[in-house]
Amino acid sequence: MEDLWERALQDLKGKLSSENFETWLAPLAVDRIDEATLTLRVPNKFYADWLQTHYLDLVRDALRSHGAPSSMRVDFSVSEQSRARVNSRPSELPAAMPTRPRAPSPMPGSLSAVQASAAHAAPQGPSAAPASAPQAAPQGPYVTPGSGLNPRYSFENFVVGPSNQLAHAAAVAAASSRQKRYNPLFIYGGVGLGKTHLVNAVGHRALADNPNLRILFVSAERFTNEFIWALQNHRINEFRERYRNGCDVLLMDDIQLLAGREQTQEEFFHTFNALYHADRQIVVTSDVYPQQIPEMEERLISRFQWGLVADIQAPELDTRIAILKAKAEQEHITLADDVALFLAQVVKSNVRELEGTLLRLAVKAELANRSIDLEFAKEALRGVLPKSETATTVEDIQRAVCDYYSIRLADLKSHRRHRAVSFPRMVAMYLCRQRLGTSFPELGDRFGGKDHTTVMSAVRKIDGLIKNEDPAVINAVEAIERKLNL
Repeated sequence: MEDLWERALQDLKGKLSSENFETWLAPLAVDRIDEATLTLRVPNKFYADWLQTHYLDLVRDALRSHGAPSSMRVDFSVSEQSRARVNSRPSELPAAMPTRPRAPSPMPGSLSAVQASAAHAAPQGPSAAPASAPQAAPQGPYVTPGSGLNPRYSFENFVVGPSNQLAHAAAVAAASSRQKRYNPLFIYGGVGLGKTHLVNAVGHRALADNPNLRILFVSAERFTNEFIWALQNHRINEFRERYRNGCDVLLMDDIQLLAGREQTQEEFFHTFNALYHADRQIVVTSDVYPQQIPEMEERLISRFQWGLVADIQAPELDTRIAILKAKAEQEHITLADDVALFLAQVVKSNVRELEGTLLRLAVKAELANRSIDLEFAKEALRGVLPKSETATTVEDIQRAVCDYYSIRLADLKSHRRHRAVSFPRMVAMYLCRQRLGTSFPELGDRFGGKDHTTVMSAVRKIDGLIKNEDPAVINAVEAIERKLNL
């Protein structure tokens, strides 16, 4: 047990960037450890909150992989000794938000895929035994009590602006039994814009209105892992009872992670039908519009569009300022108006990065024993603030389109005709033609040797959709143009 944390720490070092590792995990030290609990010393409350939200699952997985009991708790305690250790480190903090690496996704379509994913799925069960333990009746990863809702996310602390007004109003309606409900409600938007916040808020509001409601909040990845575990352990009936009969409101995050998983999509399809026909609320989130999810069955896509599809865009300047003010109040950070304006002007991409920049600034101010004024903010964040992007070349637009649709640049230039690739390619061609004036033959060359008539057809297609006020196309084009400052 004495070496457990050091072994786990080395494992974590290989999974994170050096900057994130040095900033958030290297300063930690073991306060005490036994078979039941690992308590880590942290420099301040900010660290504890950040680790709890962004790294706890990753830490637990690393501990289990080195022999820790699956039931081991991870706690944090604030320590002056740990504070001094952090203060002795380089003052520069990373520009990137720390992210939790996703576990590898199982390949779909066969029981061999189920077996291949067993190592990832099984540890989630709170009663899963180590390999050397006697075999006992398996306890599913879905036996953990509670709804799975994050208590930090509610409608009360969600900042509403023009970019998210529709999604917020639809979420409030979905949470209420007294208003017109949209079933299913499909919320989509880029990373870090508040989708997870809204879907959790739906659950909290529904429970506040009716404490007897059975609510399940799961990610698509967890749904997949539970399904794999149930198949492996011949407990599929219990799995179906939980999702089809044992919940009144199903909230699923990151539905796009079901893409390509044929067996899981089949199971979710029947789960969706059972809940929908029983008039039970379904809310799902995605990074992209339903029809733009690659390798998703058409019958599922059509069902996502039965209710309301609402998007969330990057927040405007005033909304970003309001978000900073709300976060500062929540975390008891004194934030002057000029500092809030400065941060809102330089961080435009998403809410998560905006809040992370504020937290990074607050940590540095606390360690330096300084107040957060404009001069300190500029000095402390110099060199780590995101640089605004300016579109000057075809490649700039291609990269921005790939980021928006979560595809590879190689796919964009390939000859693949799947809609998940061909449609973003048409959007990129349209933007290059309209905003840069690039000739059709040159665009054909830049997009992998396409014929100039293919480029002309793509530009006409997107132009026609925009003139017909197709919301998905308009939102995509506007979002990419904002990112590129066009």
